[in-house]
Amino acid sequence: MTGATGRLGGLVVERLLERHPASEVAVSVRDPERATALAERGVDVRRGDFADPASLGTAFAGVGTALVVSSGGLGEEGPRLHGAAITAAREAGVGRLVYTSHQGAGADSAFDPMHTHARTEELLAASGLRWTALRNGFYASTIAMLLQQARDGVLRIPGDGPVSWTTHEDLAEAAALVLLDDEAPDGPTPPLTAGRAVEVASAVGPEVRVELVDPDAHLAAMLGHGVPEDRARMVLGMFAAFAAGEFDVVDPHLAVLLGREPVSQPVSGPVSASAASGPAPR
Repeated sequence: MTGATGRLGGLVVERLLERHPASEVAVSVRDPERATALAERGVDVRRGDFADPASLGTAFAGVGTALVVSSGGLGEEGPRLHGAAITAAREAGVGRLVYTSHQGAGADSAFDPMHTHARTEELLAASGLRWTALRNGFYASTIAMLLQQARDGVLRIPGDGPVSWTTHEDLAEAAALVLLDDEAPDGPTPPLTAGRAVEVASAVGPEVRVELVDPDAHLAAMLGHGVPEDRARMVLGMFAAFAAGEFDVVDPHLAVLLGREPVSQPVSGPVSASAASGPAPR
């Protein structure tokens, strides 16, 4: 699997090692020194970098099933990096690829990363490999990042709408289960979501008030604080997608995979695990 030193990838490795011998797990990372702890536990640590296609042949050698953790590349960069990984996996004889996609993958999304996921799924479909795209829910950790931007108890954002905030931990467990299930269906999974969708205003909890601001003013403020324009416009698109209801989706499939209700508690406040334990999730 790739991305083993990242937040999601690291959790997937841990869930795999709970269920599978370390000697049968290989990870590909850009800097093997950051994965020495995994090597000491018997995991085969290899160097692989999507931006250095020559490194990927060795990374995927002898692998039956591989997890490709999506990059953070915007625009054409993401599909280019993922395409390099898909090509290398095919040439190395990998039998099956699992990719961390997103519930909102689509070419018409207001949120740029959804275009990358949609294009990568197209590349997978054309690869000739068996493949599964994990349609992951919107990461609940986004709420914690947004809270860091609150000032004087007020979070100013340019749009809001219901989102099925889903934890890295639940998605990592689901990924490990899919990786170990050779009979998992090919293609995109149903949405892998928590059990309810709530607005940012509800997810941040009662101690923070959300105030909607003009999108152009928000963009100008981000640029004024030194945020690169492509990143600033991506953030603006995220809020536009929230407001358009693009992530207002819940589905029971994640609960079915896990055999339990997913967590539905991004931070604190009105959305609690107990409050959300109704019918199965997103």
